[in-house]
Amino acid sequence: MAMKGKTLRKPIVMILIAVLILSLFQVHLFTTPARAAVVSKTMVGYWHNFDNGSGFIKLRDVSPKFDVINVSFAEPTSGVSSGVIGFTPYNYTVAEFKADVAYLQSQGKKVIISIGGANGQVQLPTTAARDQFVSSVTSIIETYGFDGLDVDFEGHSLFLNAGDNDFRNPTTPVIVNLISALRTINNHFGTENFYLTMAPETFFVQLGYSFYGGSCISCDNRAGSYLPVIYATRDILDWIQVQNYNSGPITGLDDQYHTMGNADFHVAMADMLLTGFPVAKNPNHQFPALRPDQVLLGLPANANAGGGFTSVAEVQKALDALIKGVQLPSYKTRGSTNGYPGFRGVMTWSINWDKFNNFEFSNSHRAYLDNLTPSTPDTQPPTAPTNVVANSVTSTSVNLSWNASTDNVGVTGYTVYFGTQAVNATGTSASIAGLSPSTSYVFTVKARDAAGNQSAASNPVTVTTSAVGGGDQVAPTAPSNVQLTNKSASSVSLSWTASTDNVGVTGYTITYGTNNLDVNGTTAVINGLSANTTYQFTIKAKDAAGNLSPGTTISVTTDASPGGPQAWAPNVSYKANDEVTYGGKTYKCRQPHTSLTGWEPPNVPALWLVK
Repeated sequence: MAMKGKTLRKPIVMILIAVLILSLFQVHLFTTPARAAVVSKTMVGYWHNFDNGSGFIKLRDVSPKFDVINVSFAEPTSGVSSGVIGFTPYNYTVAEFKADVAYLQSQGKKVIISIGGANGQVQLPTTAARDQFVSSVTSIIETYGFDGLDVDFEGHSLFLNAGDNDFRNPTTPVIVNLISALRTINNHFGTENFYLTMAPETFFVQLGYSFYGGSCISCDNRAGSYLPVIYATRDILDWIQVQNYNSGPITGLDDQYHTMGNADFHVAMADMLLTGFPVAKNPNHQFPALRPDQVLLGLPANANAGGGFTSVAEVQKALDALIKGVQLPSYKTRGSTNGYPGFRGVMTWSINWDKFNNFEFSNSHRAYLDNLTPSTPDTQPPTAPTNVVANSVTSTSVNLSWNASTDNVGVTGYTVYFGTQAVNATGTSASIAGLSPSTSYVFTVKARDAAGNQSAASNPVTVTTSAVGGGDQVAPTAPSNVQLTNKSASSVSLSWTASTDNVGVTGYTITYGTNNLDVNGTTAVINGLSANTTYQFTIKAKDAAGNLSPGTTISVTTDASPGGPQAWAPNVSYKANDEVTYGGKTYKCRQPHTSLTGWEPPNVPALWLVK
């Protein structure tokens, strides 16, 4: 920003004042712990205020397994550096959205507005932008009744000016103004009633152990740039949930690279926050450890949600190491070899992708976390089973299936009711035998938990058994929610929601042009396509009797031909199997990531394989 004459002095004075204020904050940074927030073992989920193919969910329909729902996202409305933040509920009226926020809060949940995200870059380069940020964010929180603010600044929102080399006394305006803004918003609402959380990427936190943007030569000036913000707000910070996904390899406290997608990575990344570390390996700039209750693991809910998806078993192996002290053979925690019993919990991107993945994340990890804390008397019934359907009908039997219920302590089984009879089932399906031919039956299902609580009844399903010797002439339902999950110049990947049928779906047929492709599951990869060409793909379900459902069609245009490998460059989003050239050699991408300076192919063999 160009400055003339005497106007240069005022910004410098204001920065010095801000630095002085920050130094005063440090007097109580380590003596005023933030309040214990939510439950002792917390599960946080991000809720999409948009539909990106994972499916839209009303707030009131969010899985009850989550303690905190982060509404994603509030974003700048008039340029990245104006400070003006806006939020408009997607697929809601304002009144309906506010009612759903209040409904979740009545269930004991906390609903927090998250600002930024991958597409919502925010910079506060001036005090005017800072004040606009404070005003607009405060208005959003008050309008919708949010319980707090989550800082999810990504991209180029935060950076460090050259020479800004001490995270304890930052001078870069976008850093100083953000710290001031967060403290002002927190003071407005009061520490006891307001939640402040952060969700940075590993690049902005743990990478600060190896490189710090304000002091290193030829490295990215964003490296470690969240550290001064975390440090200056640690007395009011409820928790931080670093995104342990979409990350390149990161050096841990053992000075070894750790690659995402396994327990080793999660333990090493969390241990850096729980132990503390010298920033840029400068022993005079020691970033102090956070309290265990201020740290959560940030995880993708499934493989669609982001690179670095980690299986349930690997995540819980990491939690065992962090909470119980069950050490991994590959990485030993530095701060406490006996674990951190007060470790806060887990976060996921996202609630929507969790539902898309049949609630694997929330069901599995809620059960794990609940087993860590003493139980209390359970009086909460499970949710009612949904989408009960008859999959197979004969003259004397019917097979039913339904979507799993959820419960605060876990569902232990189900009961199928018809007439005066009841049949118990342990899973989400049941075979009912001994029925009469050519007879109409009405079936409902209820879930039960370990305490004996029973849910409300499911939707009723009316089934008429066939006559003796009758054949099947009922076609399956059409596939729904057909989504494009990936494409290239020569291939297209599709997914869809399973069809239902009275005797069961046996497969699907995909037609495009004069071609037909048979598949067994609800995903398909179609290869051998022409570049930059539009195709119409029609998907039909079929059953054992050969009946075909109505078709569902999706139009997709393949990518243009890449024309050979391109030169590697920083700040580019690469997909698995992309090829680049660097230093006279050709490399093949091993895992999706966004390139950064310092991650050139020869330096990161976990990301690139030389051909």
